[in-house]
Amino acid sequence: MPFSVPERPTQMQSKRIGRVDALSEYFNRRHFLALTGASAAWAVSGAWRAMAGPFEEADFNGLIPADKKLSPEWIKSLFEKGQRETYRGADLEKIGLPIGGIGAGQLYLGGDGKLWHWDIFNQHIATSAEHYAKPLRPSSPLDQGFALSVTIGKQSQVRPLDRSGWSDISFTGEYPIGYVEYRDPDCPVSVSLEAFSPFIPLNPEESGLPATVMSFTLKNTSAKPVTAELAGWLENAVCRHSARLRHGRRRNEIIEHTRFLLLNCGAEDLPLEQIPPPRPDIAFEDFEKETYEGWKVAGTAFGAGPVEKAKMPAYQGEVGAHGQRLVNSHHTRAGEDVAKGDAHLGTLTSKAFVIERHYITFLIGGGGHKDKTCMNLLVDDQVVLSATGANNNRMQPVNWDVRAWQGKTGRLQIVDNAAGPWGNVGVDHIVFSDLPRGAAGALKDERDFGTMGLALLKNGGGKMKSHDFACTALPTLQVPGGLFSESPAGSTAPSLRPFGQKLSGSLTRRLVLPAGQSAIVTFVLVWHFPNHRLSEPHRLLGRRYAARFASAQAVAEHVAANFDSLARQTRLWHDTWYDSTLPWWFLNRTFANTSILASSTCHWLADGRFYGWEGVGCCAGTCGHVWQYAQAVGRLFPQLERDIRQRVDFGLALMPNGAIRFRGEFNNSPAVDGQAGTILRALREHQMSADANWLKANWPKIKLALQWLMDQDANGDGLIEGGQHNTLDADWHGPVAWLSGLYLAALRAGEEMANDLADETFARQCRAIFDKGVVNIVEKLFDQEYFINRPDPKKPEAINSGTGCHIDQVFGQSWAFQVGLGRVFPEKETLSALRSLWRYNFTPDVGPYREANRPGRWYAMPGEGGLLMCSFPRPDWNYAKAKGKGADWAAGYFNECMNGFEYQVAGHMLWEGLLMEGLAIARMVHDRYHPSRRNPWNEVECGDHYARSMASYGVFLAACGFEYHGPKGRLGFAPRLTPENFRAPFTAAEGWGAYSQKAQAGRFEAAIEVRWGRLKVQTLALRAGEGMPAGARARIALNGRELACQSSTAGRQLIIQLAEPALLEAGQKLDIVWG
Repeated sequence: MPFSVPERPTQMQSKRIGRVDALSEYFNRRHFLALTGASAAWAVSGAWRAMAGPFEEADFNGLIPADKKLSPEWIKSLFEKGQRETYRGADLEKIGLPIGGIGAGQLYLGGDGKLWHWDIFNQHIATSAEHYAKPLRPSSPLDQGFALSVTIGKQSQVRPLDRSGWSDISFTGEYPIGYVEYRDPDCPVSVSLEAFSPFIPLNPEESGLPATVMSFTLKNTSAKPVTAELAGWLENAVCRHSARLRHGRRRNEIIEHTRFLLLNCGAEDLPLEQIPPPRPDIAFEDFEKETYEGWKVAGTAFGAGPVEKAKMPAYQGEVGAHGQRLVNSHHTRAGEDVAKGDAHLGTLTSKAFVIERHYITFLIGGGGHKDKTCMNLLVDDQVVLSATGANNNRMQPVNWDVRAWQGKTGRLQIVDNAAGPWGNVGVDHIVFSDLPRGAAGALKDERDFGTMGLALLKNGGGKMKSHDFACTALPTLQVPGGLFSESPAGSTAPSLRPFGQKLSGSLTRRLVLPAGQSAIVTFVLVWHFPNHRLSEPHRLLGRRYAARFASAQAVAEHVAANFDSLARQTRLWHDTWYDSTLPWWFLNRTFANTSILASSTCHWLADGRFYGWEGVGCCAGTCGHVWQYAQAVGRLFPQLERDIRQRVDFGLALMPNGAIRFRGEFNNSPAVDGQAGTILRALREHQMSADANWLKANWPKIKLALQWLMDQDANGDGLIEGGQHNTLDADWHGPVAWLSGLYLAALRAGEEMANDLADETFARQCRAIFDKGVVNIVEKLFDQEYFINRPDPKKPEAINSGTGCHIDQVFGQSWAFQVGLGRVFPEKETLSALRSLWRYNFTPDVGPYREANRPGRWYAMPGEGGLLMCSFPRPDWNYAKAKGKGADWAAGYFNECMNGFEYQVAGHMLWEGLLMEGLAIARMVHDRYHPSRRNPWNEVECGDHYARSMASYGVFLAACGFEYHGPKGRLGFAPRLTPENFRAPFTAAEGWGAYSQKAQAGRFEAAIEVRWGRLKVQTLALRAGEGMPAGARARIALNGRELACQSSTAGRQLIIQLAEPALLEAGQKLDIVWG
């Protein structure tokens, strides 16, 4: 979790608002009416309004109601199978389903089927917490789409396949596949879109393709034959950004292949003879004077004159100024702190000038707030061009192509109208030139140089007669209507356009659909931009896909040659996931965040290293204390996690003393929680392996890392008491329940791994400390209801939740269940702690609490519910004490609802049998991300697609009671929901499939089906349910052939030990009968 200036005021009011006053103010503002359904303005959904209540003001006197008043109907809906979640109308507006490959960039499928966002060009895009309160709206930097032409007799109609073309569009998002239905009573053809990028668990290579499949099914719903034409078009966006810096041209060509027709898009240098000689530059402003002579100053943001670079705050770093002075509106000249430095607002407006060169070039940095932290070009007092920073203090060159305004009079205006995070702008060295600034080296080395294309597969129409045609240069005004002319201007000859001129091409299929018949038309969007430079000083370079493929054409050839297999396996995983007795909403929410792998949070580099931000462009280093919450990757693509452990955590990040730098090469210090989580993940990676070879290779370094944790426990009592850096971005002091609990879980993980390798001495060492710690953590840190922290009295300035009820207090136990370690915290005290979190931290409406506790960011808005990070129900501790002398941006975390933490608790509650509470917490997150509010596939923390949210997969594992140990061949299930009739998917080291069980009248039946890969089974541990006869013998058969085994019971658990390991291949089934 990064440093971030909160959106709300960072200082408590000088006269603290009392709880009653704050609550009255909240009610008076009528925020609270949302939950009661009394406000017509709350137009999200009737189901949400019925979730809880009705409430009175007195219910919130303690800010968090003890009686949640959850509706019985809503509680019932948590458990019911329900229906597929399909959206229409206004709910489509914010949808963005990631639809590319792992680490291949970020491309969204919109709610109306239109592709948007297009972050595939290797640009660094920083995001922040703001996108929760202000969700992204669909936008596209290039022109691309699909359209349908329908002809019956002499009557024709053309319909774009987006919201502008159809009266009824529905969207169903079930990652990795998105489904869009297009219907209109005035159109005799219906269209169904199935969109995906190949996604095959345990096969990251084929799941990391820079390709998006758009497969359309056209159906003639009329009684007459129709001529249908489906066209796709694509703007050539190669060198989308660098074109501003160079003289070059784009090239489109059509490639005819036996399996597809390809619109191939590339770029090249402009021939020298076509480049006119430049005129001398005009240096408009270098800001080296002490005053803003020639500029009109308004507001306070910019001070009396350009700031001296040498006098800027050190934390702003190297800003990249051209000389000794620059414009910078982070105004700390009067001693302001970070937040107040960004609170100043103002503008600088230049004198008028005549535009007489091709480009205006300048340096700009600071905030990325459109229209708020920017420089604008004004022509006739209208903004015609604008540029912002990129949430980075270091200024970068920008070039405006102003040839369209040659001879006109313009002015420049530098704007700071943002007072929150990154509420500043920096500008320097404004030059008028015939040459763009910054071009250096070869065009082929630019970040956004590469190829892209649109392929039309030839196998989609089946036996139905069809005809394909193409165009390399569409007349702009003829889209989409001009797509259906077989010989449009530009035809199929290669087309060239200089940078600055739009170049789009198209592919079209024409076919005749008999009455009632259907045809499938499949397009594949492909891209290849190899020059990824994530962090050049650290050599984080390239794309994994570029190590496999030489061009977009090569990607298209691979997809086309293997399309049937790639599509079949992707659909097989989708169908396996959703062929479950678990509720639809639950299946959607617990898997939705796996799509983070297809966002720009995740990068798969050319050398094979997998790297992740915390959120898109936010906080470097595949941060250990964030990524340890994410359970999805380790179960779906364990190869990637094993590589991170070996290459980074136990490789370049491991210090000689065993400490692990939690941001790899990007920092030089450990975090206690991240270190413990890495040990636990090492056990998971071992368990998700087919044999013990990975553990053997890494065991010395794993031991060293665990020994470092032991060294922090100076007296060996199982509790860590010194400075403990952690995911809340501060050093805590004194024994901390959640940090020592993770330490205890890590000791148990160490013991298990040591035993697996017959390292008995180290196993005993781990167990001895663990046994002491289990006793001490209860005796010293369990305080009547829940686990607390005991701050070091010598460190009163340090942040610490004290006797507050903290969300992660029993996280160690939650982690232990994920890897089959059994109990770390005693059951009685753990259940009490979880029930306390429900009582003191869960609220159907965060509004009253946040009205009284302002610091912190907003991941649940007034009227939305959630599990708060920390509450203070005891009179001896409160926010002010918890803050110590720390900053509000850090202590403010206590007041927030953060999805990843909430999932951790929700999953833990399911493990412990608190089913309603666990489901309610997960459902609250699901409802907060209803598409009427924000994008369901972009869970925001400090940045978009925040990695911690992949903890949602751990909630699914908890619902299944899943345990697995690949080297031992041990597989177990203990379903928490509907154990009498349960079905769900599973993944293992080398294969995946479905598990099912039924229990009734003293008979238990279960089945394990392998649908992909293979599965070794030696031991089964199944939870059979009540009423099973004592001493009954279990029988097990592989594809009908009975296997020799022994069975035993421990409570409700059935243990089956096979005489010989069974190896199940894809398509095979293991049947178990007991009773």
